[in-house]
Amino acid sequence: MENLGKQISERRKKLGLSQEDLAEISGVSPRTINSVELGKANPSINVLNKMVKPLGFVVTLSERVSHE
Repeated sequence: MENLGKQISERRKKLGLSQEDLAEISGVSPRTINSVELGKANPSINVLNKMVKPLGFVVTLSERVSHE
């Protein structure tokens, strides 16, 4: 999550957005955005998608299957 948070932070800053700006645009609280950027939160896919969509990112999932 830390790497993801760093990517979100870097992209947000590159676009000239504050955490408050991203919060307003995405509908996610500034506190959640801060926690995700610091790698201290594990947001749901729904919340993560709301955060990254305005930044031009797309959330994709890959399924891992293990055989025992």
